[in-house]
Amino acid sequence: MIATVVWGTGNVGRAAIRAVEAHPALKLTAVLVHDPAKVGKDAGELAGTGALGVAATDDIDAVLAASPRAVVYAASGDVRFDDALADIVRAVRAGAVVVTPALYPLYDQRNAPPELRDPVLAAIKDGGGSLFVSGVDPGWGNDVLPLLISGLGTDVDAVRCQEIFDYSTYEQPDSVRYLVGMGQPMDYDPPMLMTGVPSMVWGGQVRLIARGLGVEVHELRETLDRRPLDETVTTRTMGEFEKGTQGAVRFEVQGIVGGEPRIVIEHVTRIHPSCAPDWPTPPSGDGAHRVIIEGRPRIEVTVEATDEGENRSAGGNATAVGRLVGAIDWLAATEPGLYDALDVPLRPAAGKLGRSRP
Repeated sequence: MIATVVWGTGNVGRAAIRAVEAHPALKLTAVLVHDPAKVGKDAGELAGTGALGVAATDDIDAVLAASPRAVVYAASGDVRFDDALADIVRAVRAGAVVVTPALYPLYDQRNAPPELRDPVLAAIKDGGGSLFVSGVDPGWGNDVLPLLISGLGTDVDAVRCQEIFDYSTYEQPDSVRYLVGMGQPMDYDPPMLMTGVPSMVWGGQVRLIARGLGVEVHELRETLDRRPLDETVTTRTMGEFEKGTQGAVRFEVQGIVGGEPRIVIEHVTRIHPSCAPDWPTPPSGDGAHRVIIEGRPRIEVTVEATDEGENRSAGGNATAVGRLVGAIDWLAATEPGLYDALDVPLRPAAGKLGRSRP
């Protein structure tokens, strides 16, 4: 059994605890938390399952000193990027296989800036650990899934990946209101939408698709459209959003191949379904991920995932965790290194069929 630590118990960490506990090759040995109120609580209580017999701790030194073979780093990197990078480098240097969705520039690790890549490579050399960074979008929704689907076609003219979501289900109010700008005046500049930021986050996914298809992206282009709310709305999880403030965002990161946008990652994000009803919508519920292969034949695949009481955002988090946790035993059996989604195989859920959930 592979001794595995889950670091962080928020939206991703809860799912990570459940995924590690369900994996037949992994053993949950520690859970790291930041909130003093969580210290001492059973991991199962934090994850919404039955008791697991592992008490949460904030003693990072002690946990890493025990030389865990794997770490699922589930703490956020959105607003604490430098701290997340330092934590991850520390765990890799301790010899652990680390999987995480936290560091967007390392999704496409071959093209990551040297100031991010070099510390990780040095830690791998010093400690013998590994790192794999992935998620859902960015992640499997715009790397392995579109490449898999493209292989069903005779001709491929373009690849489009869409995330279509009601962000009132996202359960990260600061990110939704301030990073993305929902509920802010239309003259507010959301940091996540500033020119160049979408390409920083999703450009690596465009390049991964291009690498898988054997083509070169000559340029990344961005488009952006924002819509105000026509009426004040009240959401179940995030309260009120006023009329006239930002209620919906639609943007694209386009990979230009041969002068044309051939690889496109598109986000359609609303705070309420009443805003921008003419934009793409999910087939049902609050959100979905969709891949469209324009070509012969035209192929369209939509994935809807639910978890934690039919919540689509929680379902998305759970699929990201499934991809990462499912890679741990492969990484543990492979040479130490820095890996990306085209290196790490997506494998069946071997040994899990029919297992009852805790």
